[in-house]
Amino acid sequence: MKKIVLLLALTSVSVANAQFKVSVEAPANFAPKEVYLYTLNGSRDVLSNKEIKKGNTWQINVSKPYTGMMKLYFPETNASLNFISENKDVKLKLVTNQEKIVDVDYLDEANKTMNQVQDVQQKKELILPALYQIKEYYRDSAPFGAALMQEINRLSVPAANVGNHPFVQFYTTNYARFVEKKADKSPVTHQEIIDFVNKSTELLETSSLLRPVLVSYLNIGPNTNLTADVDKLLAAVNTETPRGQTVLSELIEIFDTYGMSELKDQYLSLAKNLKCTINERLSQTIASNQNTEIGAVFPNYTFTNVSGTKAKTVHDVKANRKVLVFWASTCSHCENDLPILLQNYNKIKSIGGEVIGLSLDSDRVAYQNKVKMLPWINDSELKGWNSSYSDTYNVRATPTYFVLDGDNKIIAKPNRAADVISFLKLK
Repeated sequence: MKKIVLLLALTSVSVANAQFKVSVEAPANFAPKEVYLYTLNGSRDVLSNKEIKKGNTWQINVSKPYTGMMKLYFPETNASLNFISENKDVKLKLVTNQEKIVDVDYLDEANKTMNQVQDVQQKKELILPALYQIKEYYRDSAPFGAALMQEINRLSVPAANVGNHPFVQFYTTNYARFVEKKADKSPVTHQEIIDFVNKSTELLETSSLLRPVLVSYLNIGPNTNLTADVDKLLAAVNTETPRGQTVLSELIEIFDTYGMSELKDQYLSLAKNLKCTINERLSQTIASNQNTEIGAVFPNYTFTNVSGTKAKTVHDVKANRKVLVFWASTCSHCENDLPILLQNYNKIKSIGGEVIGLSLDSDRVAYQNKVKMLPWINDSELKGWNSSYSDTYNVRATPTYFVLDGDNKIIAKPNRAADVISFLKLK
C-alpha cells in the first residue's frame, strides 16, 4: 500500500511541475497506442516526451517552458502532425481513416488561429495568382467576376487577428517578410536578414523559419561570391555563440542537401576547428558527417525487416565490395537510377560485391511491390524520413550511395548509379 501512495505522490508532483499539457483525442478505431512529442531546434526535431494512450486520448505533459512548433509522431503507423504551442495547454482532435490522419480539429485558440492563418497563407501563394489571371476574362459586374473579386479581396487581407498570440504573430510577420513569394513584394537584402537572425528571440529556432530564411539569404542577388556572403553572415552571428553554431549547422546541411559539396566541406571544416564549446546541434551535424567520411568505418546497422539475406547486420554481409543505396519508391531520381544498378547487378556479384538497399519508404504496400523487382538485399523501417538511419548516415536526399570495402570502410560516395559502376570498373 505504501508503494501505491508513493507512486501517486510522484505522479502528482510531475503534473504540478508541468508547464502545459498536450491533449489529443482520437477515434476508438485509431489503433496506435504510443505517441512521441517533439519540439523544434532550427529544422531538427528534438524528442520532448512519450506517452501511451489511455482510452481514446493521450495526455502529454511538457515540463519546460516552450513556445513554437511541435510535432506528434505515431511510430506504429508512421503518422505525424504539426501544431504550435504558446506555453499553454493544447487540445487536438484527430479525424482518421484506416490508420491515416486525414484532418485535425484544433480546439485551443492559438492553434485555431494558426490554422486559419496558414490556410489563407497557402491560398495566397497557390491560388491568388491564378485568380488574378482568371479575372482578366470576366467583368466585375458579371456574377462570376464579382465572386472572383470577393475571393481576391478576402485573400488579400490578414486572415485573423493575431495580436493576442505572440508566436503566431512572429511566424506570420516574418514568413511574409522573408519567405513568402510575391511578385509585388520588395526584395529583401542580405543585411535585413542578418539583422533579423541576430536580433530575433529564441522563437527563431522554434518557428521552423530559420532554414527557409537562410535559403532566402543564399538566393539573394547573382551569387557571384557566395562564400563572401556566408562569411559575412557567420561573422555577424558569431560562431562562438549558440545562435551562430545553429546557423552554421543549418548552412552545412543546406549545402549537403543541394549537392554543394565544396561549400559543405569548407564550412564543416570551420565547424570542426572551432576552439569554443560546441552546442548539441552543431555537434550532431559534425558527428553525422564524420560517420560517413571516406576512410571511416560505416556505422553498423541492424536489419529490421530484411529480405535477400540471412545476415543480421550490414557488417555481417560478406562481400569484397558493398554498395549501400538509400532510396524510396516515391523518389523520381531513384526510378532512373535503380535500373542501372539492376542491369549491372550480376557484374557486381561477379567481383564479389553485393548491393544493400535501405529504403526511406513509409507505405508498406508501395515498398513491397517495388522490392519484388530488386534482387539484392533490401530492408526498410517503413518510417520515411523518420527512419533511424537518415541521421546516422547523414542522408539528405535519395538516392544516396556508399561503397564499402570488405572491412566495412567507406571507399567512395558516388552521386549516381552510373558513378558506382564507373568506380567499380564494370563498364
